[in-house]
Amino acid sequence: MNRIRALFFIIYFVILTLVMGLGALPIRALRRQEAALRYAQLWSSLTLKGLKFFCGVSVRITGAENLPDGACLIASQHQAYFDGFIWMVLVRRPAYVIKQELTRIPFIGPMLLLSGMVPVERAAGAKALRALMKATQAHFDEGRQIVIFPEGTRTRPGERAALQPGIVALAKQAAAPVIPVATNSGLHWPRRGWVMTPGEIVIAIGKPLPANAGRLSLIDSIYKSWDALCVENGLPRPVDNSVDSPR
Repeated sequence: MNRIRALFFIIYFVILTLVMGLGALPIRALRRQEAALRYAQLWSSLTLKGLKFFCGVSVRITGAENLPDGACLIASQHQAYFDGFIWMVLVRRPAYVIKQELTRIPFIGPMLLLSGMVPVERAAGAKALRALMKATQAHFDEGRQIVIFPEGTRTRPGERAALQPGIVALAKQAAAPVIPVATNSGLHWPRRGWVMTPGEIVIAIGKPLPANAGRLSLIDSIYKSWDALCVENGLPRPVDNSVDSPR
């Protein structure tokens, strides 16, 4: 049954993306970033509504009061494609740090760039980090909320992964609060594949962390905040000790 429901969702998602991709052509022609962002937020909202309707996957948010109105750096766990949609509807002016490859997807890629998402060519090393810091600083100056997945890739629920160095560099540069976020999205939208499991995805938003903490202190604070959020909200807590955390 889940496979059938997932198939209907995929059909819905493809049609929605094609129709809205064509509808975005005038926005792309006019090069209006704000219009592109609002349009992308509408696409994300409709995608999540389709996920609930076809697959029975709902969303519960805790700690929304911890999100500031202005610039911040959202440091979220990353378990599923779902995580790429939810922040488009939770904050007013999100700007995701994304993989460069996503910008090459027809229809979606051009709108990601126009709406102000920040692509990173991870193989470029220090050069990529400099480009990332330059692009995100412009967004911080505009009061946008930067969304970054510090683990760098999708992980299984309860899996511990090393954090990428970019989170520390961005936090120091921006001097904006760092908002830790834990989730169980991987329980209902698998890391690989599109067969969703009905249930409730929880987005647990923690209290802001100081941006001016040292490298080890910030990473340690993110890990501890994630762990606490998992315990408080009944989410799978990382127990993999194969990654050395600075504790």
